[in-house]
Formats: sequence, structure tokens, C-alpha cells
Amino acid sequence: MSTIFALFPGQGSQKVGMGKDLFEAYELARDTFAQADKALGFELSKICFEGPADKLTLTEIAQPAILTVSTICFRLAQQQPGAASNSIVAAAGHSLGEYSALVAAEAISFEDAVRLVNKRGKYMQEAVPVGTGKMVAVLGKEVAEIEAAIDPASADVAQIANINAPGQIVVAGSVAGVQKFVERLGAAKVIELPVSAPFHCSLMKPAEEKLRVDLAKIEIKKPKFPVFQNFTATATDDVEVIRENLALQVCGRVRWVECVENVLSSKAPEAVWEYGAGNVLTGLVKRINSSVARVNIDSPTAVVGLAA
Repeated sequence: MSTIFALFPGQGSQKVGMGKDLFEAYELARDTFAQADKALGFELSKICFEGPADKLTLTEIAQPAILTVSTICFRLAQQQPGAASNSIVAAAGHSLGEYSALVAAEAISFEDAVRLVNKRGKYMQEAVPVGTGKMVAVLGKEVAEIEAAIDPASADVAQIANINAPGQIVVAGSVAGVQKFVERLGAAKVIELPVSAPFHCSLMKPAEEKLRVDLAKIEIKKPKFPVFQNFTATATDDVEVIRENLALQVCGRVRWVECVENVLSSKAPEAVWEYGAGNVLTGLVKRINSSVARVNIDSPTAVVGLAA
């Protein structure tokens, strides 16, 4: 038996054509896209397959698109011969990916999740006028160095948004706040991210408040396997804590390094499997702990390879 840590990607992994090869190869994929289209009331599948890229990149479209493809990849993997001999000991998703992880763990229904992340995307985009927020990735610095460069007395917002890997930290806030942070940081490699809003900082508070209303209306069940949540970097069986952490995650930092380290130390999985478009998360895991085996499941070839 193989023990697996299941990973689910976040926003940024979308690309035109995503899921099309799976749609053409598997009835399960066609059924899942049909579920998503019906739940959303528009043809998400058509946007995934044909674009245009600027529409697919819209937060409210990208989030359900990524969740749908991740869910298809997970469901297909679970159907493969020999899947019963694999045991998922834990799961985690990066920001949006946490919803995919909870769908995989049967804590939230796919239909509820796809509608939720569509609304989550709208709320996040509406929270901050376009052009007034900013996110930057800082390479080669540690958390203490980042925090030392953030001025707590400033009225301009700059906060740690993601701790993705050793030496890869994202800061979000207002344009002025992030610019002041970069100046205080001094010599460092800083990359401005092509995002439409400053996610995972206090400027997202209006989005958090709106999402709370929607989260309160859905059923959440005890997960079939532990899902380590971004806000706490821990897992819980308490459905109301899961619900609260999903709300707090909107403004809270993504504690990805801690999530991965906590799973690797407490569950000792033999491999990490990333379900969905791209290989960002397995790449981050390699930087956190290069000794664990890594598998990407994002195509019919990858799915067939699981049965080999």
C-alpha cells in the first residue's frame, strides 16, 4: 500500500485548453464538466477549452475552472485499477485549492463548491478597485526579514500573503503600502505578480464578510481524510471550525510551508500527488522536502500511468 498526501493547486494554474484532453478521453470528465456548467448557469467548459485567456483568467472564472479540473483528476485517479491499495493520509490545497481538497474528502459537495468559489472570485475582485492593490513575490528572504521590513505603523497596507517555500514569500497590500515595503526591504529579488487584486490581506475584508453569508448556507460534513487548512496549517473534524477557517482564509496568510511540514512529520506519506493543472505545488514541496516522491496527475497519460 502507498500512502499519499493529496495536493490541489490554486489560482494561477489555469490555461486555455485545460481539461479538454480529459473531457475527450473520459465520460467521468464530461459528466463533471456538465455538473459544473449546470451549477454555474454558464458554459465553464467552453471557456476552459477555448478561452479567451483574459476571460479564463478572471478570478470568478479561474477559481471554478481549476476546482473542476482538479476534481476530475482526483476522481479519475480514484477509479484506476489498484487505487484501493493507495491510502490518502492527508490533503491540502493552496488557497482556492482548499475547496478542491474538501470536495475530494467529501466534506463539501462539488456543486456547492463550484458555486462558492465562483462567488468567492467575484467578491475578491470587487473588494479592491483594479489598480489600487499589488502583490509581490520576494525571493531569498525568510519570514523574519519580511516582517521586519513591514511598517506596522503605516496606514498603507502591506502584509505577508503566502509563505510558499523557503525563500519564497508573497506580500500583498495597497500599491503605496507594498512600494514602501519594497523600499524598506532593500536589496532583494522582488517580482511583481500579474494579479487583479491583493489577495490574502486585510483589504479582502469585504470579500470575507460576503463569503461568510454563503458559507453559512452550505452543508459541510466530516472529511473522509484530514484536510490541512491554510489558515491554521492543521486539520480538524469540526465542521464549524472548517467553515470558519474557510472564511478567515480570505484575509489570512497561506501557511503552505507549515501545512506541508505538518503533514510530512505527522503522517509520513510515501508520496505527494498533485491533482489538476500544472505542477506548482509539487515544485514547492521539492523545495520544502526534496526526499518525498512527487506525482502530477493532469492528463490522460498521467491517469493511465497510475495503473502501470
